[in-house]
Amino acid sequence: MDHLHYTANEHRKGQHLTFECRVLIQTRLKDGWSPNRIAKEIGCAPNTVRNEIKRGTVSLYKGNILRYKATAGQDAYERNRQSCCRHYDFFEKSNFISFVEQKFFEEGWSLDACVGRALKNELFTRDQIVCTKTLYGYIDLGLLGIKNIDLPEKLRRSPKKTQVHKNKRILGRRIEERPASVNDRKEFGHWEADLVIGSKNNNDDALLTMIERKTREYWMIRIPGRNPNSVMNALSTVHSQFEEHWDDVFKTITTDNGSEFSTLSDLETLSKTLVYFAHPYTSCEKGSVERHNGLIRRFIPKGKRIDSYSNEQIAQIELWCNGLPRKLLGYRTPDELFEAELDRIYSCAT
Repeated sequence: MDHLHYTANEHRKGQHLTFECRVLIQTRLKDGWSPNRIAKEIGCAPNTVRNEIKRGTVSLYKGNILRYKATAGQDAYERNRQSCCRHYDFFEKSNFISFVEQKFFEEGWSLDACVGRALKNELFTRDQIVCTKTLYGYIDLGLLGIKNIDLPEKLRRSPKKTQVHKNKRILGRRIEERPASVNDRKEFGHWEADLVIGSKNNNDDALLTMIERKTREYWMIRIPGRNPNSVMNALSTVHSQFEEHWDDVFKTITTDNGSEFSTLSDLETLSKTLVYFAHPYTSCEKGSVERHNGLIRRFIPKGKRIDSYSNEQIAQIELWCNGLPRKLLGYRTPDELFEAELDRIYSCAT
């Protein structure tokens, strides 16, 4: 009996019952103890004891008597443990896995884009796919042809210490003056702009990048140099393409305080477009364009000269960005939404 008392005291919360605990349950039931009293001695929940009694109860004497047996409870426990493990649907859903690997390597889709697009276009049913989180788990387990090193964002993200910068002037309207409706992304025509450079050589070209906040339509415009005149000349070319619809397509532009945008406010004298400037060293206030600039680095690494890429290559990168299904767009592409908005504007004008 002392041995039984010693074993019961060794039981820890959350731990499975041992065979010694089951022998103790059998002994205490013969003594007429209640499940609550037995549970208190073992150090577990009363329901644990009740469930164990149901699991280990056997019929004796042709079914006339029901009695709990520790050996029967232990046998039932060991049978249940044989099927208690993590199950993977990898082999059952190999067609979907092949689809994911194809889209990832050939078209550069993210794992979530593969899942969302497959459901949206009814390429697979819900029970034929696994979720995005499971796909990442498969990568960690080495079950996919995709490795963590292939994921452009997973290995590059690291916490950064916050630095406080002061004494940089704002070139025009402050971002807090921007209408609150712009933050909702429900109205078309609000843009963010930035400049992407390749090498630090001033003789290299640069890319003026712009993104429409609602549709996430993303443009990459090659400009010669990094000066205000190059930026304004590029926007003048865009202005000539939209002409009378400019004010409907470009209602606001938000950018940073780089010297290349020092004359951007001149647009307000030429059209109804309002230009807003983010706070110094606060790139998160135009996070959409910053996020998409990160996509460019998959194709144009930092330090690589922009002028070493042809116009066709730049256009191909832009086409890929705007043809990528997005979860936040209901797995539609930016091009699809942007064209729909332009059709609406042109139809209203006629």
